[in-house]
Amino acid sequence: MPLLPGFPALPLPCARVAPGGTSAGRSISAGSLDILTIAHRQRVPRAASASVPLASYRTPDLRKSIWQICTSFLPLAAVWCLMVLSLHVGYWLTLLLAPVAAGMLVRVFIIQHDCGHGSFFRSRRANDALGFLCGVLALTPYLYWRRSHAVHHASAGNLAQRGIGDIWTLTVAEYLQLGRWGRLRYRLYRHPAVMFFLGPTLLFVVLYRFPQAYSSTWKRERASVYWTDAAILATGAAMALLIGLRHFLMIQAPITILAASLGTWLFYIQHQFENVYWARGEEWNPTVAALEGSAYYDLPPILRWFTGNIGFHHIHHLDSRIANYNLPRCHRENPQLRPGAVLSLRGALRTIPLALWDEQRRKLVGFSGIRLDATAGATAAF
Repeated sequence: MPLLPGFPALPLPCARVAPGGTSAGRSISAGSLDILTIAHRQRVPRAASASVPLASYRTPDLRKSIWQICTSFLPLAAVWCLMVLSLHVGYWLTLLLAPVAAGMLVRVFIIQHDCGHGSFFRSRRANDALGFLCGVLALTPYLYWRRSHAVHHASAGNLAQRGIGDIWTLTVAEYLQLGRWGRLRYRLYRHPAVMFFLGPTLLFVVLYRFPQAYSSTWKRERASVYWTDAAILATGAAMALLIGLRHFLMIQAPITILAASLGTWLFYIQHQFENVYWARGEEWNPTVAALEGSAYYDLPPILRWFTGNIGFHHIHHLDSRIANYNLPRCHRENPQLRPGAVLSLRGALRTIPLALWDEQRRKLVGFSGIRLDATAGATAAF
């Protein structure tokens, strides 16, 4: 199992993603279609079908993109400068400003996310240049992350293609087949302290500094890891010379920790809810997976702004070429594109105990309801 999302430790089949966004010969990118016909199958009893034109939402708006850059990078720089000044008042004030800076850094990461999907600018070079810059600030190797994230989009909800770019999720049967040590490892991985606090910092600060074994054939992407590392080192060295290494770490450390945790939570909540969609092999339907396998995280306007509308995740997975600033309009004008779940701030917290996919009941369940084989007559508890 992977230590963290996107970094598997066990060899697993993964989606083969072609440059055009196809997996195993099947087109899985809604971004290549002008009209989507959504056919809800099996466990999806709502609307039988709906033809939804999405092309009008895909065109990037240069003015909106530039405005989003200005309202992300400039406030981040301003808050960072305030944090420098706050050190002369008291570190308590620096820490009070850290959540604001972390929120701005999440917003920068969402811009990188859009660049990776080619939705922020019309020009691929412009997307890649801005994506690399955002990646340096967010401690994320842009090209490497882009390819891993493409695998996530190509295989989300497919039980046969887990392990790259996702939150590792075992089925009940797989969990019960593990030995005591294997179950303990999975429980530790799924523990909130690891999933949302220790793990994200380890991922962004340490693991993203090295290419993983599964990417041995990704020459360009692996090189981007080292280029990003060099840029991060150069930026850190420059800031250390400017304000001192100690002060730099006192400011940047809490920002990175908070932003990493928030970003991981946002990614987690979109695909880890009770009635999420999972299927195997030929039963897996990419369109159903996009809608039924993604949640709509209904956030207050200010949090929606900080998170770049990523809460409209069902729309994003349906068509990843829609820029984040067009997602609310698409959601508003197409009410038939209903997500697998609508989660509020409080309701999202109830998903934390869910950790295993029950193939019989077709829903995520927690450890507390899992029983061993009847012949064993015991429960799995640690």
